[in-house]
Amino acid sequence: MNNAFSPTRRHMLCALPLAVIATPGRADVGALAAVVAKDSKAPPKLSADELSAIFLGTAKSFPNGEKAVPIDQKAGTEAYAGFYQRIAGKTDSQMRAYWSRIMFTGKGQPPQEVGDGATVKKLVAANPNMVGYIEAALVDTSVRVIAEVK
Repeated sequence: MNNAFSPTRRHMLCALPLAVIATPGRADVGALAAVVAKDSKAPPKLSADELSAIFLGTAKSFPNGEKAVPIDQKAGTEAYAGFYQRIAGKTDSQMRAYWSRIMFTGKGQPPQEVGDGATVKKLVAANPNMVGYIEAALVDTSVRVIAEVK
């Protein structure tokens, strides 16, 4: 008799939730901060929706009308995965699919990828129109935090 709840199947079903819990997620990055240059004319703070719109390409400027140029960390990194999971509710693969669709239809381009948090901070600090995200521990006086990404 082929029972759907045989001892072997029950053990497999019980082990599955443990495997999911024990597998570390790639989006387990610590606190992130969205930053601009210290002398940027960007607003003092951005909401999660405003930040999301800039990084998903649906807004080309900050809410005050100043041009916004989003800069990404390298796709596939913990910071990238954590940032997009938190601001857009999307995984790495969902972001790749999103940008593939947007580029295919000619409606936009993804933010430029520039490397790690230190590289993003250096570029953002030198350009008042750029906005990027870095690990909160990297924040210093060269940049201004406009959103905490939680």
